Amino acid sequence: MTGVLLVDKPQGMTSHDVVDRVRRAAGLRRVGHTGTLDPAATGLLVVCLGKATRLSEHLTGLDKVYEGTMRFGVVTDSYDLDGEVLEEKPVPALSQDGIQTVCNQFTGLIAQLPPMVSAVKVGGERLYKKARKGEVVERTPREVTVYDFDVLRYEVPDAQVSVRCSRGTYVRSLCHDVGEQLGCGAVLAALRRTRVGRFSVTDAITVDALTGPDVVREHLLPIDDVLELPEVTIRPSARALVVSGTHLATPDFLQPCPVNDGWVQIKNEAGKLLALGQVEASAAGANVHPKRVFIR
Repeated sequence: MTGVLLVDKPQGMTSHDVVDRVRRAAGLRRVGHTGTLDPAATGLLVVCLGKATRLSEHLTGLDKVYEGTMRFGVVTDSYDLDGEVLEEKPVPALSQDGIQTVCNQFTGLIAQLPPMVSAVKVGGERLYKKARKGEVVERTPREVTVYDFDVLRYEVPDAQVSVRCSRGTYVRSLCHDVGEQLGCGAVLAALRRTRVGRFSVTDAITVDALTGPDVVREHLLPIDDVLELPEVTIRPSARALVVSGTHLATPDFLQPCPVNDGWVQIKNEAGKLLALGQVEASAAGANVHPKRVFIR
């Protein structure tokens, strides 16, 4: 069984818990997710089964869309409601437009400091494990891109927000930073991931609906259609070269390779994904070296 499964993770489950449920339902060990959601968060988890696990890194890097609740007047060590409360402050007279003005300061390419309670590794150990021991260590800011940070509505003390961002963005850090800027503190009170790349949670299956292999198979997306990578289509005569991992040159393609570097999908004329390859420039045009082969 090979493909990609969209799952709507419920509150209280870890992403690993969801993977275990998929494994049991599918009767398959080779299962992995492509981007962790905190236990308190809900929403879209993209799960790879079988050979599709070899696509994981290309799905993990997709942009994400979240909807959440930013609560003012509270500061915690985790930047959400699961952490220890460090401060409680009065909430000043805020307006939706005023909050939006501050949120706009955290859009574009920004340097974001990971929360102390997070899965980021420092010195080979995850930050949340250090935090449990009472340690606070210096963290290196990471560059992320926040495309949109919109305030949908505001009713004291909660602002409903929508965030479209790159991989690795912490929405709870955004909430914390907005609270710091406003002087009253803020935490992430609820979070739901609604999109990963072009995948939507509206197309996802619930965990409770994962009752067996037939249900999983019915909802699987084929690997031919899930990636957002450039494509090359090979001539039938080049199939053996793909299987053996031999470099493909311009005469092996039906059309020239559309890019000069990076990864491409190698497909046949029927649109079936045969392999992922890396493009290597040459004097005669771009060559493609098959790296992850899905056919034998």
